[in-house]
Amino acid sequence: MSLFKNPWPHDEHHFADILRWKLKIGPQEQPQIPDAPDEPAGWRAVSREEIATPPACGWRVTWLGHASFLLQGEGASLLVDPVFSDYCAPLPIPSLRRKVPPPCSINDLPRIDAVLLTHGHYDHLDLKTLRAIGTNTPIVIAEGHARWLGKKGFPNVCELPWYSSLEFTPGIRVTATPAQHFTARSLFDRNRGHWCGFLLEGAGCRLWHAGDSGWCGAFEEIGARYGPIDLGMIPIGAYNPRRVMKAMHMNPEEAVRVFEQTHCRRAVAMHWGTFRLTDEPMLEPVLLLERELKRKTLAAESFTAGRVGEIWEILPSVI
Repeated sequence: MSLFKNPWPHDEHHFADILRWKLKIGPQEQPQIPDAPDEPAGWRAVSREEIATPPACGWRVTWLGHASFLLQGEGASLLVDPVFSDYCAPLPIPSLRRKVPPPCSINDLPRIDAVLLTHGHYDHLDLKTLRAIGTNTPIVIAEGHARWLGKKGFPNVCELPWYSSLEFTPGIRVTATPAQHFTARSLFDRNRGHWCGFLLEGAGCRLWHAGDSGWCGAFEEIGARYGPIDLGMIPIGAYNPRRVMKAMHMNPEEAVRVFEQTHCRRAVAMHWGTFRLTDEPMLEPVLLLERELKRKTLAAESFTAGRVGEIWEILPSVI
């Protein structure tokens, strides 16, 4: 079986590196902001009425925690990387228990027209959640996963290679965009599936979910091909220790660089504050994001870190 790989040179991390990290063997990296609060993201409840129907104009974007979003526009309701489970792991590992609950229940969601999955990691592809949403709900995912999902009981799966597109509902086009990452559900299936972000075009807007990624040369190309982007959903967390995470997860400084390179008009931060995946204090990513925006004299509201349950209304741009 052929394996997927990143086309850009980067440091590799292996199981032994993860083991040394978890056993605290060798030098330990300290937080950049040692007194940053080690607390999860804020939270607000999302009522069934708030999300019952897509908006008449533009998009409604609801952060469900971590990398999970409800995107509503052009008459459709879509989920990206939905995880409603208490653990982002194959077993109820205490350290991977959810730190802040979803802002609503699955039963509060409107009818879901499609689910977009960026890759197969447990904190992005949650079988329990997918089954609760409905096994016949259309799924769009990076290539290499359809056969596996079919065996798990999901017959309606479409794989998208990088830069490929499909129009899965009238007026909405989704394109798989490149990312630098990896996949695995066990010790024996590493990189048998690919990884991606997603660009959504519809209702006069462009929305982009970056997926999981380290910084790489793809972002300048994404900006050249698809910019300007009305709203980017960009990861800022799970970056320490850098010797292990640098190639796979951006830190906030790199996330701001991606924001600029992809020509996002606005961005919201994701992949922070919901699960404790790495060593940095849980609120350090937000403080570093604010620091970097200030250093680059970018408006604080141009790239925001909201509460779980935060809702943003994205209207078509005038130009």
